Formats: sequence, structure tokens, C-alpha cells
Amino acid sequence: MADKMKLGILGLGRAGKGMHLPELKNFADKIEIYAVCDLIEERRNEVAEKYGCKAYADYTEMLKDPEIEVVSVATLSCDHYEHAMMALKAGKKVFVEKPMCTTFEDARKLVEYAKSLGEEKLFVRHNRRFEKLFMKVEEIINSGVLGDVYMVKLTRNGFQFRNDWQTLEQYGGGQLLNWGPHVVDQALRFCGGTYEKLECADRRLVNASGNCEDVIKATFRGTNGRLVDIELNMASAINGPIYTVYGTRGTLIDEGTTLKLKYIKPGVEKERREPNPNSAEMTGFGYSGNLEWIEETVDASDYYLSETYNYVYESVKEGKPYPVTLDQALEVMRAIDDIKANSQLIKY
Repeated sequence: MADKMKLGILGLGRAGKGMHLPELKNFADKIEIYAVCDLIEERRNEVAEKYGCKAYADYTEMLKDPEIEVVSVATLSCDHYEHAMMALKAGKKVFVEKPMCTTFEDARKLVEYAKSLGEEKLFVRHNRRFEKLFMKVEEIINSGVLGDVYMVKLTRNGFQFRNDWQTLEQYGGGQLLNWGPHVVDQALRFCGGTYEKLECADRRLVNASGNCEDVIKATFRGTNGRLVDIELNMASAINGPIYTVYGTRGTLIDEGTTLKLKYIKPGVEKERREPNPNSAEMTGFGYSGNLEWIEETVDASDYYLSETYNYVYESVKEGKPYPVTLDQALEVMRAIDDIKANSQLIKY
């Protein structure tokens, strides 16, 4: 096995301490937490003592450390562009939290600079691309049992009265830049990689403090012809399914720990009769034919999300391409900017 990848983590808040550090336990044989940096002394000293790593109060000083190969940027969203660019210019490889930047223009400049370096230097943490539930939905769609998929709905619900920095625009707050990158990235996979048109966009502030949205609705028309609808609603008292998929031969719906499927038995053709305006059949308002249906449930209880660090390691140490390309990450930011530009914030 190659030498361990030496990692420096910038920011020890909810993401850096609460998400990155627990995920890294899975790759202790591959990745060394070599240094951490945080403005709050108590935070950095606690982590340094626990992991036996260096602790920096000054980010510029950490970037001077020649042993650090990769910097994980887990600071406030509004600082991602500056901190990622600083690390790239210091010769480090960068694993940046979502959103990679707060605007498409900053993301474009960051990607352009990273590409100019001639090798993979920048990795964006779209970790829900590798969520087992999402990957299982993709697998079922690609299997063809649902026929041609014409519409997909992605929904993330909750009910909260949030009042942290994520509710303030000046820090890059709001659900569009919080859950948004996750859901938009998945939506674009369902769209065929990109979209022809943003059909609608809506942002609302219902429960949260501050001046940012906690409810978002948007619909994309994908280059593959699909309508892909996303909803982020942190003012919903009842959670709906995360994924609903409609195909010409069947439907899939997420029921939490399982996926429920109902589809026409493979090999059985649908019957589409000729229009008859004089029909008097008492069969309701439609005729479903004599079809043989298959109903099944698929286990979807595994929400393992830490694989992204393994992909970074494989790129840095083994030369494998990181599976989220910079162009794909940039397209996520274009879509987020598009949603914001085509909607007004409605406050309650």
C-alpha cells in the first residue's frame, strides 16, 4: 500500500469536526490527520490531543507545512473560495466542502485555476452522490424495469427553527447552498448530466431566522427529456419520500428504509386502444388492461456516506480519477445560481 495521505483540516465546526473526523476513522490505514486549524483554541487543542496531530491558529502557517498533501476546507460557505484558492496557490491539493463557492462565477474562477495546474488538484465533496440509497435508485432506473423514466421527484423534508450562520446570506447561508448542492447534484445525474431548461423556481422563508430561504422548489427539464423536480422543505411537519420515480412501465417510491416498486412484468406489452368518443363502457374513466404486475421491496437502509475520502486518497496516491469531475461540480453551481436568479424570496 502507498504511504498514508497527510491531511490538514481547516475548520472544526459542524462539518470539520462533526462529519469529516468521524468519516476519517474508516480510513485510518490510508489517511493521517496530520494537522488541524481553527480560530477557536479549545476546538483545535481538543482535536490535536485526541488525534496526536499539529494544531494551527493561523491558516497561512498551516499552508507552509511541507508535509501536508491535502487540505480539507470545512469553513463557512462564504470562505470556501478564498480558502480553497489559498491552498491551491500554496501547492496543496484541496478537498472542499459543498458548496464549493457561493456563486457560479467564483466557482468558475476556482475551477479554471485548478485546471491550469495540469493535474487533479481540486476535489468537491458531493458525498451524497455515493449515498447507497441514491445509487440503488440509479441502479433500478438503469435496469429498465420501470421502462422509460419520464419524471423524478427528490424531496428532503424536516421541521426546524434554525438560527445559526446558515440562516444568514452574508455567510452563504440558506438551504439553496446547504442541502441544495446535494440535491441538485443528484438531480443533474437524473437529468442526464445537465438540463435544457429550469421550468420553475421558488424560494420561501417560513421557519428559520435570518434572511435566507428554508423552502425551495425547482423543476428541471433534463437533456434526456426527463422532468426532475426538487423540493427542500425545512417547514414540513410530515416527511415525504425522498425519491419518487415514474416510468412508462412502473413506479418507484422511497419508504424510508425500503424502496417500493410496482411495474409491469417484463415481456408483457401494454395495451393502448384506439380512441372511441362514443364508448359507453362503465369502466370508470380509464382502462388499465389485463396486465400482470410485479411488486417488490428493496432494502435501502444503508446510508453510508464516507466513501468520498477514499476517492480522494485513490486520486492522490494511486492516480485514479476522482468520480465527481470539476465540470460536474461547476454545473451544480450554475443550476443553483439559475434557481436564485429566477426566484424571489417570499417571507412569512
